[in-house]
Amino acid sequence: MKQVIATKNAPGAVGPYSQAIVSKGFVFVSGQIPLDPATGALVAGGIAEQTARVLENLAAVLAASGSSMAQVVKTTVYLKDLSQFAAMNEVFARYFPSNPPARAAIEAARLPRDVMVEIDAIAAVG
Repeated sequence: MKQVIATKNAPGAVGPYSQAIVSKGFVFVSGQIPLDPATGALVAGGIAEQTARVLENLAAVLAASGSSMAQVVKTTVYLKDLSQFAAMNEVFARYFPSNPPARAAIEAARLPRDVMVEIDAIAAVG
């Protein structure tokens, strides 16, 4: 059995997918990009600002699912330019100050809306 998660505190799905799915004690969060959920606009700034917005969006979806950043077990970070890894990583570390999740980071040729970063996650629920 699966439960679809939707919250107005993060950008809505713009296609045939859900913001997240809860199943068997885990939440699977779709890739989040740096859109302001209030306006739908791309946040201004560089990789640091975009990463922070992505992680705020991720936290909002996790909260709506009954989970939290502390319960994230795996993330995948998609970067437009892998040379921005260090700047992204500095922001990422602030959101996972202890017991960080497992993670993969890859360079993607192109991300939705030409953003610099997208992050998805898997977290425990409860």
